[in-house]
Amino acid sequence: MASSLVRPVDGRMVGGVCAGLARRFGVSANTMRVIFVASCIIIPGSQILIYPILWALIPSER
Repeated sequence: MASSLVRPVDGRMVGGVCAGLARRFGVSANTMRVIFVASCIIIPGSQILIYPILWALIPSER
């Protein structure tokens, strides 16, 4: 069973959004980061706006 969606304290690079999504969906944080960067390159657009919104909406693990 996957854990709830939170931004973990450990494993963060910027805001912990990719690390939190990775933990929630059961993949490594680096895999989620590669998916995010690839999506920005292949289909540029709203990903840059979505990240800070998720940063604000997803609660921190603390």
